[in-house]
Amino acid sequence: MQALRVAGLVPDVLFTVEHDPVFTRGRSALDGSFRVAPAEVERAGIAVRESERGGDVTYHGPGQLVAYPILDLRLYGRNVKSHVRSLEEAALRTLERYGVAGGRRDGLPGVWTDRGKIASVGVSVRKWVSMHGLALNVEIDASHFAMIHPCGLPVRAVSMNDHLDVPARLADVEDEFCRVYGELLGLRWLEASLETVLEAARV
Repeated sequence: MQALRVAGLVPDVLFTVEHDPVFTRGRSALDGSFRVAPAEVERAGIAVRESERGGDVTYHGPGQLVAYPILDLRLYGRNVKSHVRSLEEAALRTLERYGVAGGRRDGLPGVWTDRGKIASVGVSVRKWVSMHGLALNVEIDASHFAMIHPCGLPVRAVSMNDHLDVPARLADVEDEFCRVYGELLGLRWLEASLETVLEAARV
C-alpha cells in the first residue's frame, strides 16, 4: 500500500487492525529485549517477525488497537517527528475521552500513564510516505507483554481497562481514535475494505 501511495494511485489511508499474537522486531531491536528464551515464546504460540519500522521489540495481539496510517507527509509539513506526535496526540485525546490520564516522556516515543506504557509508536517513511504506526492497549494479555522489555525499556505495559471501572470496547475505542486522528490531520475518513481501495487503484 505504501508503494501505491508513493505512485499516487491511492489517497491517504488509515488501516486499523487487531492482530493475532506476534512480537515484531524493529530496526534497532536487541536480543536482550526478550526476557524469556525463544522456546518459551514458541510454546506460547506467539510468532516473531522482523519489521522495517523504527524502534525495538514490541507486541501486538487481541485487545489492542493497531493503526497504520499510509500518508503522504509532503501534505503535512514533511516532518516525521510531527507525524509521530500526531499519532501520540490522537492516542492521548482518545484516552482523555475515557477519563484515562496519559502523557509523553522526553525522548521516548509512545504514550504513558502513571502505571506504565499504554501505547507504542514505530514508523517507517519512504519517499515521504509513512508506514507502520501506533498500537494502543485496550485489554491486552499482560503475560505476553511480560516476555519482553516493551520497546527495549524495563517498563510495564498496561491497558486502558486497567484504569477503568467499566471496560472499554475495542470497536468503540477504534471509532474514537479514527475520529480524533482525522480531526488532527484535517481529514474525514471514509470507511472502506482493503479490496475496495485496491480496486480503486486499478481503475
